[in-house]
Amino acid sequence: MLVKEFKVDNLAVKKYDSRNAMGEAAGKEAAQYFRNVIARKGELWAIFAAAPSQNEFLATLCNEPDIDWSKVHAIHMDEYVGLPKDHPAGFGNFLDRAIFKKLPCASVDYIGSDKAPEDAIRDYEKILEAHHIDVCLMGIGENGHIAFNDPHVADFNDPLKIKKVDLDLKCRNQQVHDGCFATLDEVPQYALTLTVPTLFACDALFCVVPAPTKADAVKATVQGPVSEECPATVMRLHSHATLYIDQDSGRYV
Repeated sequence: MLVKEFKVDNLAVKKYDSRNAMGEAAGKEAAQYFRNVIARKGELWAIFAAAPSQNEFLATLCNEPDIDWSKVHAIHMDEYVGLPKDHPAGFGNFLDRAIFKKLPCASVDYIGSDKAPEDAIRDYEKILEAHHIDVCLMGIGENGHIAFNDPHVADFNDPLKIKKVDLDLKCRNQQVHDGCFATLDEVPQYALTLTVPTLFACDALFCVVPAPTKADAVKATVQGPVSEECPATVMRLHSHATLYIDQDSGRYV
């Protein structure tokens, strides 16, 4: 159930009484956006985040009726550097399990953890330059990052579309908290990420953020100054962005 709804600058914030209610509501609203864009344009290009925080959201989206997935082109927003191609924590592999292998998408393009970074960047730049991305389905990290744009590498005016970054300690620890890796030593130190302007250029942003570990990041996103110190604050400047939170992540707002 929706328990609170408000706006901060341009950002719509919707708070739900449970994680399941949050994920279901976000999934249904995103599904309707998919239908509308496909009806208007004949296709849709979408960026997908890969994280356990997106589980309920993606499960709902998968099960929504009357989405012509044969018109949906999917890409994802970040990937580790140097992780074996079949590693279960790879973001492409996560999305395969959560959605890509369940639905007949028109295309799925992977960043690829096994490619040389310069090759992966070149290949993804071609895709991003050739297509307008309609929608971004995203989350927020414990440090306020969006994709792997941690505060120390985030740039609201980044000239690049995708880049190699080093991951800060809080970001790497989050991967352990999420159960993606058993220990910090197993978490890669580098990743490739779509940049903040690439995400921001999408026509719509659906940002789903559950769990108590995200409460400080949510507070900073909606109450702090808009700056790279909390990269997620850039959503407050977007014309069509919605932040979905539950009682735990939204405990301070």
